[in-house]
Amino acid sequence: MTTPEPGIIGGIGLTYLQVYEQRPAPDGTMSGCAHLHGLTDEAYYVIAGTGAIELHDIEQGFRSVPLAKGSFVQFPPGTLHRSVSTGGLEVLAIMGNAGLAERGDARIYFGAAVDADPAEFARLVALPQTKGMEGALERRDASVRAYRNLLALWSADPPAYRAELARFIAVHQREVATRRDEYEAIIRRGPEHWLRLALGRLDPGRPGNDRAQGQRQDAGPVRLGMCGTLQQFEGLLPT
Repeated sequence: MTTPEPGIIGGIGLTYLQVYEQRPAPDGTMSGCAHLHGLTDEAYYVIAGTGAIELHDIEQGFRSVPLAKGSFVQFPPGTLHRSVSTGGLEVLAIMGNAGLAERGDARIYFGAAVDADPAEFARLVALPQTKGMEGALERRDASVRAYRNLLALWSADPPAYRAELARFIAVHQREVATRRDEYEAIIRRGPEHWLRLALGRLDPGRPGNDRAQGQRQDAGPVRLGMCGTLQQFEGLLPT
């Protein structure tokens, strides 16, 4: 039997997240980059600390959702979001599409000028690889500087705010379209595979256990992500 990718029940992705608190962003917050996903739903379950997740979409505009231990919030693709910590925020991020949001379905918000300059966008995105933690914070700061301008539009000129948000969403949608085959294959190996397993269990006489033994996942190495330091759960192991 083909093992689902990456193997978690339902074909979801799980990531342990600690929001950046090494130093404040240009707006004084302990926060991550503002970014969005084009295909993938996401949810936060807070396991420690306090903070907020700031959400933006065309219909509702901006809102800030407070977070504390035990909080759960989910949001659909096309939602620009930023994580903010007010004290040791730690989150289990739950993602659809086998964790596709950590595998390409994401775009950081740096503003229109950077979106029009692919070389500069690529340079900013790569800062954690070239400069480590300092690069991750520089990337976060570049995002927050642009994001402050978006928040100012929300207060001063809502139609211009929505136009800018729609522009940014469209930029990422065009990028997603160029990777359709790659993303479709991941979705089919993940959530579609699990759906077929679940439906197959409805057949009379089918064994109740699809595998000979249980399986576990251990958190992977620490990575410098868009919101903070990340550890993804991947790599199934026998119990």
